[in-house]
Amino acid sequence: MIQDHISDEVRDRYTENGYWGNPTTLDLWDRNARLYPDQEAVVDSRKRLTWGQCKKWYDRVALGFLELGLKKDDVVVSQLPNMVETLLLMRALEEAGVLNLPVMTTLRHSEVGYLMKRVSASGIVIAAKYRNFDYCQMVWDLRSELPDLEFVFTVGQKTPDGTISLNEMGKRPLEEKYPSDYLYATRIGPYEVKTLRTTSGTTGEPKIIEYMNQDWLVGKTDADRWKMTGDDIVLALAPVVGGPGGGPAHWSAPHVAAKVVMIEKFDPEEALRLIEKERATLAAGVPAQAMRMVRHPDLDKYDLGSLRMFTSSGAPCPYSLAREVEERMECKVVCFLGAQDIGRITSASYDDPAEVRWYSVGKTYPGNEVRLVDDDGRDVGGGEIGEIIWRGPTVLGSYYRDLHQTMEVRGGAVDGFVRMGDLAKFDAEGNLYVVDRKKDVIIRGGQNISPTEIETLLVTHPKVVNAAVVPMPDPVMGEKACAYVILKEDAIFEFDEMISFLKEKKIAPYKLPERLEVLDRFPMAGDGTKVVKKELAQDIARKLEAEPKG
Repeated sequence: MIQDHISDEVRDRYTENGYWGNPTTLDLWDRNARLYPDQEAVVDSRKRLTWGQCKKWYDRVALGFLELGLKKDDVVVSQLPNMVETLLLMRALEEAGVLNLPVMTTLRHSEVGYLMKRVSASGIVIAAKYRNFDYCQMVWDLRSELPDLEFVFTVGQKTPDGTISLNEMGKRPLEEKYPSDYLYATRIGPYEVKTLRTTSGTTGEPKIIEYMNQDWLVGKTDADRWKMTGDDIVLALAPVVGGPGGGPAHWSAPHVAAKVVMIEKFDPEEALRLIEKERATLAAGVPAQAMRMVRHPDLDKYDLGSLRMFTSSGAPCPYSLAREVEERMECKVVCFLGAQDIGRITSASYDDPAEVRWYSVGKTYPGNEVRLVDDDGRDVGGGEIGEIIWRGPTVLGSYYRDLHQTMEVRGGAVDGFVRMGDLAKFDAEGNLYVVDRKKDVIIRGGQNISPTEIETLLVTHPKVVNAAVVPMPDPVMGEKACAYVILKEDAIFEFDEMISFLKEKKIAPYKLPERLEVLDRFPMAGDGTKVVKKELAQDIARKLEAEPKG
């Protein structure tokens, strides 16, 4: 699939400057398999595979997809935790020319059904059961609504009836039936859409993003800035799908043939244990994970001497936390900035001074143009705060089969500036400091929660007249959601009743509000039609501050 909004002039300019047209991630994996066939590439709690074993697996699975009848630009949804197959599946689909839409394991019927219908998914890859949730049953529940769904693939030791085992596909020596260069004709090219991703944004309706096969620039730049080598071992703490664990694992590690260790379900002590066991050198996660690790009561029991860096993104990393991690875990904290539906903008460097690493998100990637503007779109002066707008070779902003929305996001221009929605300032050395955000989205431990989505559901409850969902501060997750409601006269609406009601709507568990406040009326704007959420957020912050700690 070629992106409609990319003109020949833009493509040629970025290619001539060396930003585009480079080896793809799949090319890097193939190269590593040739050069380091016996060197470990990816590890989880069940498997340890070398680069050579990885290539054999994804070659076989790619051929298996083609033999089943999957065609170029078909879409296969995947819903997997951090595991070996998560990374290898992406390579197999890319090699077969099939688009992958990976989604978070926290999504449920409502979100998964919508996304699969939106892309007319031909297949889905799931772990049959994970964290006490039956993903197979969810697919069976949805199947009547998905006329295009032909294949249900599963990962794991058991293969439920009606599904195809991905691991069994990886054991079939299909490569013996085909010429060695057979898959070169089907693989996704460097100027094509490689994969799809999704984010909820601020409206609650999932947005599907087209990722071009151009992540070489981000991966290479970060590997250089972070001084990565083949001796590095990357520990993916956050999800590699839609989370900050993805960039270092997907894009940077293959450049230097660094090993990636996957943690399926984050637990702070398990993370500390894995650093010691695997001799991890780079941990990739969100601030909430760093906080739980550095404040774990058994921190000092583990040998963390191998760890040299913690890359943080997904939510702002407080200065005090970065300093605490560096002092107690004796590694450097390095931040980067991006968004699932926009792309990567900046990253800090391993050799940056502590103040830059703790306070800023670093410098722009080569070729990116970042401007800071006021509400009228005019550039602000040096050192002043403005809203981030940007363009460049690492920008995404391309919506699945929706040229109109893509152009709207890009300001109507083929190579226009994209609004980030965050407020920031530059220092004299070109480091970017994010100071606030305009978005209404609640960021809970790196995951986005749309207040509008939850409010829309709450007002359908027979007892609820109006609802407003606002962020409340949390020392671990950064933010959590608090629901304010106005009830019908004499109605009683308890917290447990609210949660049960929302669970019946089958939304993702992380979106559930974690506090309920009942009011007689909301603070309203002058026209009486808009809730002033800022006042509600301040109200819950004051209440939390006044409550006893501990």
